[in-house]
Amino acid sequence: MKTIVFAGALALLGTLLGTRAAITVLVKRGYGQLIRDDGPTSHHVKRGTPTMGGLVIIASVVVAYFAAHLITLTAPSASALLVLFLFAGLGVVGFLDDYIKISKQRSLGLRSKAKIAGQSIVAIIFALLALQFPDERGITPASNAISFLRDIRWADDVPVVLVVIWVMLLIAAASNGVNLTDGLDGLAAGACVMIFGAYALINIWQYNQSCAYTASAGPKCYEVRDPYDLAVVAIALAGACFGFLWWNAEPAKIFMGDTGSLSLGGALAGMAIFTRTELLLIILGGLLVIEVMSVILQTSYFKLTRRLTGTPRRLFKMTPFHHHFELLNWAQVTIVMRFWIIAGLFVSAGLGIFYAEWVAGT
Repeated sequence: MKTIVFAGALALLGTLLGTRAAITVLVKRGYGQLIRDDGPTSHHVKRGTPTMGGLVIIASVVVAYFAAHLITLTAPSASALLVLFLFAGLGVVGFLDDYIKISKQRSLGLRSKAKIAGQSIVAIIFALLALQFPDERGITPASNAISFLRDIRWADDVPVVLVVIWVMLLIAAASNGVNLTDGLDGLAAGACVMIFGAYALINIWQYNQSCAYTASAGPKCYEVRDPYDLAVVAIALAGACFGFLWWNAEPAKIFMGDTGSLSLGGALAGMAIFTRTELLLIILGGLLVIEVMSVILQTSYFKLTRRLTGTPRRLFKMTPFHHHFELLNWAQVTIVMRFWIIAGLFVSAGLGIFYAEWVAGT
């Protein structure tokens, strides 16, 4: 438990103190956010706010993880290192996207094909490595199965090619979900605190009920590799987002940028895959799902009405969904607080379902 506490505290201090220094450096270099001309006009006052704050989140999590292990003289695990690889790898893709926006002075960074290619390369490497490194019981970080609260029995022998494709889809969905949610001050960071906090609890519970400890585990034990060390990573991620929120809350002094949003989304997917709760992420990350679905519905309805009537129409005033309420003249802080409440309800529901399945024993 000491490693978990140290990781969370160090990551929180890392972003709480490190972000202040990052703001100074980024302002001096002129690395400010560019604002879309077709976005809400209220966002124009944010033009020039430092971005790429995700670099501080990534550095804080990585340093906190290794420092916590050094302090407690414990060894890192394969599962945790792979999540950190996915986290940092997608951060690199996001950094390139942010840097191109700033250097080219345009609101769009990497071309869509280049961005997808970068995400896919990192995801494929992660997926292939995740099926390696069996422990003494033969359990690998990821499994050849689709999971909900644990591996689903009728989908527990998926071919490797399909597993890789499935992992790619999960990573793309989660990373883009956080990316779309990161449109208001503090919205994505606050939601991520709750979801990563939930995964810390899930990992601690799975560690206490691990099939590796037959003396204490019940009949519904969990076949998960390195649940304790995954809890260390999860709490470091939650702590880093919490500390970053001090500077990212309205009015934001810095934005996480794609550097932060893509990396955090990747870490969420990694947690879901390694804890065997892939489909549960849909509930835990319900707010992210709403944001993504709003874009999909808006685009689909726009194209459908244009084809059928010749006059395109929109379901919402603007997407992602939080922009719809901005154009209804809701105060930004009101939208963020209410969306946090929604995120909290989804996280609570997800944890409740996870625990209820173990209690029911079915």
